[in-house]
Amino acid sequence: MKKFVIFFAIIIIIITGISYSYIIIKSNNNEIKQHNSIFEKYYQKEINGSEIATIINKAIDSNTKNNIQKDDQGKYIENDTNSIKITIKMIDNETTYDMETIYEHQISEFVEYYNQIKFKCTNIQYHKKTNMVKSIELEQISV
Repeated sequence: MKKFVIFFAIIIIIITGISYSYIIIKSNNNEIKQHNSIFEKYYQKEINGSEIATIINKAIDSNTKNNIQKDDQGKYIENDTNSIKITIKMIDNETTYDMETIYEHQISEFVEYYNQIKFKCTNIQYHKKTNMVKSIELEQISV
């Protein structure tokens, strides 16, 4: 009888451990899906300058919340898990800007000038370890 109780207790502990692990994994996957959906909804879509400001603000907020370090030039340092980089390629001056450059130089001015200009999200890359959005490339498609 004593062996049966011990065996039953071990089975309960194993089932509880497996269930807990499953719940944690499922929760992490849902968190990753929610995080990625914020940025994936723009992929291959035409957007205007004010939406780019929204994307930049969300990426900066995410990097800040995840304590992503900055280099001496104020650019976020890419890590292997949850950093986000956004680049914007402008066709009117053939220059590619990082999100930090636009953010530092008053994002409101960017919105004022590029509000009616169309952009397109052309590429999204993911972190290999976590499958979270790593970088987003936006290109200007109208002048």
